[in-house]
Amino acid sequence: MGEAKTTEKDRVLVVDASGLILGRMASIIAKRLLEGYKVYVVNAEKAVLSGERRRVVEGYKLLLNVRTHYNPDKSGIRRPRTPVGIVKRAVRGMLPMDKPKGRLAFRNLRVFVGIPKELQGQNVVRFEEADASRLSGRFVTVAEVAKSLGWRGGVE
Repeated sequence: MGEAKTTEKDRVLVVDASGLILGRMASIIAKRLLEGYKVYVVNAEKAVLSGERRRVVEGYKLLLNVRTHYNPDKSGIRRPRTPVGIVKRAVRGMLPMDKPKGRLAFRNLRVFVGIPKELQGQNVVRFEEADASRLSGRFVTVAEVAKSLGWRGGVE
């Protein structure tokens, strides 16, 4: 019984998203979730999206205008507008949500803006293969995209 607790503690991963490319980070997190890890993502607003600011923001705004065929008066699929929602949606898109293992894995994901008090003393992991310093062009942070979509929050 004591071993189960130690392995459970080892299966927790705290990821610092500051300066990480969102898509690459999300794919690594999705793999870890499918391996059985419980993943906490902190500083979600500091993750980056590659591309110039106007193009990235316009791409996200296009998704907000999508309508449905069966009831075009109502808006379409709910789209995330907060940094937490944007990061969770990116990871969700890389999980097999049509299978029970994908849905179970997604339940083990927690995303935070800033660093919550209960996670401040923990060792944080950074994925070097997802670092934004590898980008040669422009990039925009998730917080900037969220602000342009109407997010009124901020960092604590």
